[in-house]
Amino acid sequence: MVRMDAHSEFRRSVGNGLTAGFIRVFLAIMVFIPIVTAAAQTSLQPFIGRWDLSLKTSKKELPSWIEISEEQGKPKVMMVGLASNAIQLAVAQFKEGEIEFVSPKHDLGFKEEMTFKGKAVDGQLVGTVTATGGTSWPWVGKRAPAFKHTHTPAWGKPITFFNGKDFTGWRFSDPSRAGKWKVQDGQLLTPDHGPEIITIAKFQDFKLHLEFNCTTADHSNSGVYLRGRYEVQIETDSVEEPPSHHTGGVYGFIEPTPELPRKTGWQTFDITLVGRTLTVVQNGRKIIDNKEIPGITGGALDSHEGLAGPIYIQGSEKGNVAFRNIVVTRALK
Repeated sequence: MVRMDAHSEFRRSVGNGLTAGFIRVFLAIMVFIPIVTAAAQTSLQPFIGRWDLSLKTSKKELPSWIEISEEQGKPKVMMVGLASNAIQLAVAQFKEGEIEFVSPKHDLGFKEEMTFKGKAVDGQLVGTVTATGGTSWPWVGKRAPAFKHTHTPAWGKPITFFNGKDFTGWRFSDPSRAGKWKVQDGQLLTPDHGPEIITIAKFQDFKLHLEFNCTTADHSNSGVYLRGRYEVQIETDSVEEPPSHHTGGVYGFIEPTPELPRKTGWQTFDITLVGRTLTVVQNGRKIIDNKEIPGITGGALDSHEGLAGPIYIQGSEKGNVAFRNIVVTRALK
């Protein structure tokens, strides 16, 4: 038997007391953690706001956008899909720390009904989207940037981005169909259901001047995409659609005020984009005055709103629109 003196016995008693105290604190913490976690899982607050979504398919990344708000304790979800304006989803619910919402078939550019499920993880939304047929992809949502600016930018030198002769400085969304676009008499002609034409250069804040001509009075449709994400509409065929779908509007988000008459013949756009704040002047009249673009529009190249992006002219719609005098002025840093 090992004998202990008084000092050893004292140290052992103190040690046992500390160990017992530590165990009591540890057990209290372990009881408390599930309570905190459960409370967090029942709160919709981490999900509230605007989110830039990226769907990670086996072939490529697909862009989307949602805005989540709370209405009478339940989630309300506005969504922009692959080729749509923002719509409020009929099916959205929140339970056990997970949000679930359903994108209807065709309404948002998806061929099947798509069910999104996701959780808030480290300031992002992370989840899985599953099609009716069973195909499943991961998706990630990042908070859309606010783009807070504290000063008016200085402007650089205007640069012409269409030389009136060829496609120098441009690329196509589908190079195999590039021949559907034409350069004729110094004009760039959309192809009637062809590919999109996209500047190789990318831009953050800029001014854009261009001239356009809807060559047919009732079935011309195109648009100019700013940073490849926000469409300013050009059309003569959407009279029965909402005002934000009309010429000069930001598709599905901002209507032109006043809305100018549809017509053939040459017209001008002078567009200023700083952050997500937009001004559009059509034929010398201001039709959008310093308005905020909430998010990407259908047809966006990607959902990475914080990055610079190209300008692209839509060629996938019907009819023909002619363009000329495409000039960009960058904001100086």
